[in-house]
Amino acid sequence: MCAASDTKAFLETESSARIPCLFNPAELVLNQANGWAADVMPGRGVPTLRYTGAGSGQLRLTLFFDTTDSGKPVTTYTAQIVGLMEVDSKLPGASAATNNARPPWVIFHWGDFHSFKAVVSSLDLTFEYFSSSGTPLRARASMVLTQYQEDMAFGPQNPTSGTPRPHQVHRVQPGETLDRIAALHLGDATQWRSIAAANGIEDPLALRPGTVLAIPGRF
Repeated sequence: MCAASDTKAFLETESSARIPCLFNPAELVLNQANGWAADVMPGRGVPTLRYTGAGSGQLRLTLFFDTTDSGKPVTTYTAQIVGLMEVDSKLPGASAATNNARPPWVIFHWGDFHSFKAVVSSLDLTFEYFSSSGTPLRARASMVLTQYQEDMAFGPQNPTSGTPRPHQVHRVQPGETLDRIAALHLGDATQWRSIAAANGIEDPLALRPGTVLAIPGRF
């Protein structure tokens, strides 16, 4: 489902910081749910359901950290994960006057897989191995990332709830142009402008090989 094992996953924070994963997760669990309700009436049969709205998507993953080779405390890495659950008064909209503040949102990246913007809604951190002096050297962090807002997510599977038109992705190969990519995915080379707009590309001649592009749906 994800990129090759030599591609390291990482978490991108709202402040554009990058938290590396020492080891890629063994699996990713994506969950989304829609709300449905029904009016049950005495003497009536099975009621017709009515849609009450989309729920927030969730991404569940477990990250493994091990510093036994270096002997450095594994908390050097896990502290960054714990920090994602702490209130940050520097974020947009924060106000001491109204006591309005929140933890940051993050995006999980792994090769071509990019999650929705999400908050760390749950974290179970287990320290599994210690040095003779008591320094923690190995830890496992089980996390639940809950979708922060309606947002486009790119990847082989799209975990975004309520997204009206999911995107595909395309990794630019040497010599490729936007019109050729548009013809390949959209069947119309003239649709290159829609790809440029979806990816914020101002100069279509400056495509760099290896760039991952979002491919919007057909118009």
